Amino acid sequence: MADQHLRSSSLRFGQVVIGPPGSGKTTYCRGMQEFLCNLGRKVVVVNMDPANDGVPYPCAVDISELVTLDDVMEGLQLGPNGGLLYCMEYLEANLDWLETKLHNYSDCYFLFDCPGQVELYTHQNSVKNVFAQLAKWNFRLTAVHLVDSHYCADPAKFISVLCTSLSTMLHVELPHVNVLSKMDLIEQYGKLAFNLDFYTEVMDLTYLLDHLAADPFFKKFLKLNEKLAEVIQDYSLVSFVPLNVQDRESMTHVLRTVDKANGYCFGDLEERNLQAIMSAAVGADFQFNLSLGVQERYVGANQKSLEEEVMDL
Repeated sequence: MADQHLRSSSLRFGQVVIGPPGSGKTTYCRGMQEFLCNLGRKVVVVNMDPANDGVPYPCAVDISELVTLDDVMEGLQLGPNGGLLYCMEYLEANLDWLETKLHNYSDCYFLFDCPGQVELYTHQNSVKNVFAQLAKWNFRLTAVHLVDSHYCADPAKFISVLCTSLSTMLHVELPHVNVLSKMDLIEQYGKLAFNLDFYTEVMDLTYLLDHLAADPFFKKFLKLNEKLAEVIQDYSLVSFVPLNVQDRESMTHVLRTVDKANGYCFGDLEERNLQAIMSAAVGADFQFNLSLGVQERYVGANQKSLEEEVMDL
């Protein structure tokens, strides 16, 4: 009965915002909501995180009305991880509640702010099943997977991020956009070994393996790292879009990528508003080399000579 309501409605588009804890999901939802509103798009934000009890944006649908992590932890004597898994299973068992809440917003664009527990998107099925049900309700969604950009400065962490992103893409089964968030902090924990496009396009990972081989701690795991790199490159699915939420140019590129992935087409009014927003910064035609622009803006220039770089390797 609940399914029949939404099957008869028109297509609705949106994003499910996922990623590890602290990767900037809630900040992204707030920034994207404001950006879309400036374009003239009606936006609804859905808080799907039962641990997020202080959302900084207007929230139309909040899972805390159904279940909260604190109540589950106290009532069932579970830890944070077990409690969050239970909350998602409870949501899956009460999809009628979600259907009723979403039915009130038939002509809006949706942002789903999801929990940050990684295993929810790599091998646990509750969130995946919720997304599948939304698809049956005529939602056309793109998974926006945020990871901290400063992991690029550490080859081992970057390979780990690639493995997590690939596993998430294969498990969630949605059109997928991987985003390097907090680009303004990309070199907070160290300099990049290569240009930014090496990381965004996930180029030949053997160069990263050479860096790892030079580290005594990772040298003994060289063959394991080689096999992980082979898996990532054999699938050849992972790439990244750089993002700084405070940069309109960056937000526009992410939005265009997401809309292309889920099939949303700009209306005439939105396109005119977008051109008006961007014309002051980059001109009305809005054509630029994104990676080069981000590289110049956020990544410090490499002052080393070629001989010094060879010595570093």
